[in-house]
Amino acid sequence: MAGRFLFFLVAVLAAVPARADLITRLPTEERVVALTFDACEAGQKVSFDHGILDYLVSRKIPFTVFASGRFVETNFAEVQALSALDFVDIENHSWNHPNTMNRFSPEAVLDQVGRAHNAIVTATGRQPQFFRFPAGNFNDEGLKAVESLGYHVVHWRWASGDPDRHQTANALVNRAAANVQPGDVLIFHINGRGVHTAEALPRIVEQLEADGYRFVLLSDYI
Repeated sequence: MAGRFLFFLVAVLAAVPARADLITRLPTEERVVALTFDACEAGQKVSFDHGILDYLVSRKIPFTVFASGRFVETNFAEVQALSALDFVDIENHSWNHPNTMNRFSPEAVLDQVGRAHNAIVTATGRQPQFFRFPAGNFNDEGLKAVESLGYHVVHWRWASGDPDRHQTANALVNRAAANVQPGDVLIFHINGRGVHTAEALPRIVEQLEADGYRFVLLSDYI
């Protein structure tokens, strides 16, 4: 199956011209932001941070999860249930989150995207349309390869830094207050790597709502 899919990807790559556009914000000046959460699994099995997930779902706040294929397979039932919610999108974050995809050949990039794509489709029944490179590392050929498949590559304008254990909840809240602009794509982690994210997120949301922001899906604007 993986080989046939890779053949299909290579065929598409040869046929479709690339946009080579890296998206770091939504194309709007409205007071909206997109909450995105990386859910990566490289080796050891990990699960959703329910301090984050339960808050978002209980508030019905739109959010996008960039999940690795391995994470999807490990957390299949939860991913499947989340994908049924109309305020959640599950998108592609590679198969096993290699942090050095900037050194990968286009063919190796295609393999990572294709395997994760298959896992997401199997769990959700829908085609992912957005991709995020692990650690934000990519090269021009890899970017073109991904975009030639019809994917939009979405990163961020500024990083929350939530995997840093030295970033307290207060620091995360203050960082958001100092940096958020209309159309921003915010990045956090929902796989247990965001040490203080569950504590900070409700305060960030309340702060942005008080400032007149609303939360949207990437697919609402891209």
